[in-house]
Amino acid sequence: MRVLVAVLLAAITLSAGAQQGTETVPALTVAVGANHAPPYRIIDGGPATGLYVEIFEEITNRLGWKTHYREAPFRRVLKMVQQGEVDIMLGVLKTPDRDDDMTFVTPAFPSDRRLFLYMDNSNRIERYADLYGKTIGVLESYSYFKRFDNDGQLRKESAPRYENLMLMMEQGRVDVVVAPELIGLYVLEQLGLKADVSPFFVPGERPWIAVAKTSPVLEYSDDIRAALKLIETEGIYEDLVLKYMDPYAQ
Repeated sequence: MRVLVAVLLAAITLSAGAQQGTETVPALTVAVGANHAPPYRIIDGGPATGLYVEIFEEITNRLGWKTHYREAPFRRVLKMVQQGEVDIMLGVLKTPDRDDDMTFVTPAFPSDRRLFLYMDNSNRIERYADLYGKTIGVLESYSYFKRFDNDGQLRKESAPRYENLMLMMEQGRVDVVVAPELIGLYVLEQLGLKADVSPFFVPGERPWIAVAKTSPVLEYSDDIRAALKLIETEGIYEDLVLKYMDPYAQ
């Protein structure tokens, strides 16, 4: 393990030196597009934080990069990547329709189950077929899982934030909200709402660090992967995951 750490450190040091050259060359500044989705991405006017942000900051610290976060709804962040307004998007799922606009560099974040949350017992979901006839709250432009995303027979109601969806469920405007596990439980707690978790759930995929095809950051993809491997080897990655997941363990 010590040999692996030494090799990764050497690779990252060489990369940082190549970026900076002389002292007059500034460190790379990376624009990150991110929607406010605690506890993954907490971007609400103060310093950006959250599980995905902290993992990415550990990566950029090793690369000597500076980061600038631009908060917007998820759908708008996708557009910002497409138009080259930001370099990086954190925690995006890899889908074929996004390949033209971004390069999926590495699956950097832990997978999270897709939960189906409800408040009225009549909306409890025990199998996929129970979703038919329900009004399901979903995040705008978000990908959950292939069958669900492509199912035109489902009745879906979208909103820009999970806070909106939970309040819509409380008001009876949607029957069920589908959400990644940590986000769903966190938002309910913050809003002081009581909801139940359906026995039916879908395992999540690992979200990626994605880089805009037009961004100069793309040429440092190998360095991002090396820095991620380094923090995994050092145990920092696991510590961050446990920090955020432990309060919501079921």
